[in-house]
Amino acid sequence: MQHVEHGVGAAGARATARRSWWRQPLAWYQVAVALAGTVWLVFAFYPVFYILITSLRSQQGYLMGIPWLPSAHPTFENYATVFQTGFAHYFLNSVIVSVCTVALIVACSLLLAYVVVQTQNRFVRLVFNVFLVGLSLPIQAAIIPVYVLVTNVIHLYDTLIGLILPSVAFGLPLTILILVNFIRDIPRELYESMYLDGATDFILLRHLVVPLSRSALISVSIYDFVQAWNNFLFPLVLTQSDASRVLPLAITNFQGQYTMNVPAIMAFVILSALPLILAYAFGRQYLLRGMLAGFSK
Repeated sequence: MQHVEHGVGAAGARATARRSWWRQPLAWYQVAVALAGTVWLVFAFYPVFYILITSLRSQQGYLMGIPWLPSAHPTFENYATVFQTGFAHYFLNSVIVSVCTVALIVACSLLLAYVVVQTQNRFVRLVFNVFLVGLSLPIQAAIIPVYVLVTNVIHLYDTLIGLILPSVAFGLPLTILILVNFIRDIPRELYESMYLDGATDFILLRHLVVPLSRSALISVSIYDFVQAWNNFLFPLVLTQSDASRVLPLAITNFQGQYTMNVPAIMAFVILSALPLILAYAFGRQYLLRGMLAGFSK
C-alpha cells in the first residue's frame, strides 16, 4: 500500500513540476532564440513551398496572380506538360548515370580503402595521397582537359559512359577518405582472428569490413548519388544530343527565346527532386554518421 501511495505521490509531483514549468516566465534570450528559430524556419522552407505552389499555377495565373500566395484554382497541367516533353527519357538517363556512378565509386573506393588500411608500404601511401590531391582540384579547373580526354582520346563524347567516367574520377577522393578512416576503426583483433581461421581478403571484405562499414557505405552512396544526380557541368560540356540528355540539362527545354514557362519549370524541379528526397529520408541517420567518421581523424 505504501508503494502505491509513493507511486501516486511521485506522479503527482511530476505533474505539478510540469505545470509549474509552463507557468514560469520566459527569459529574454529564450524568446530571442525562439524568434530566431522561427525566422530561420520560414526562410529555409518557404522556397520549397513557393516552388510547390507555383507548380500548381497556370501560366496566366503566375503572371497575373499574387506570387507568394497559393492559387485559388490549382491545376496539374504543368506536370502533364513536363511528361509530354520527354521527362521519362531524361529521368531514365539520370538514373543510369547516377546508379552506375555510385556503384563504381563505392566498389573502387572500398577496395582501395581496404588495401590502404591493410598494407603498410610507401607505394600504397603514395597512391592514397595522390587521390587525396583530387580533393583540392575543382571540376571547373579541369573541365577543358576532361573534354579533350573524352572527345579526342577515349571518343565517348555525347554518350552516357562519357558522363559516368569523369563523375567517378571526381567522386573517388572524398569517398576513399571517408572509407579509409571508417575501416581503420575496425579492431585489428577481428582481422587476426579471421586470418587464423583461414579467411582470405575477399572473405574479410564480405563478412567483416562490409557489415561493420554499412553506415559509411550508405552515407557515401547517398552523397555520391546526390552529386551525380545534380551534376550540370559535365552534361553541359560532354553531351549534345537529346538521346544522352539528363535532367539538370533538360530543364532548359522550357526556356524560349523571349519567355519561359516558370510553372512548368517548378513542376519539373519537384519531380526531379523526388529521388533525392527519398534517398535522404532513407539514409539520413547513416549520412551524418558516415560523414563524421570520415573527418574524425
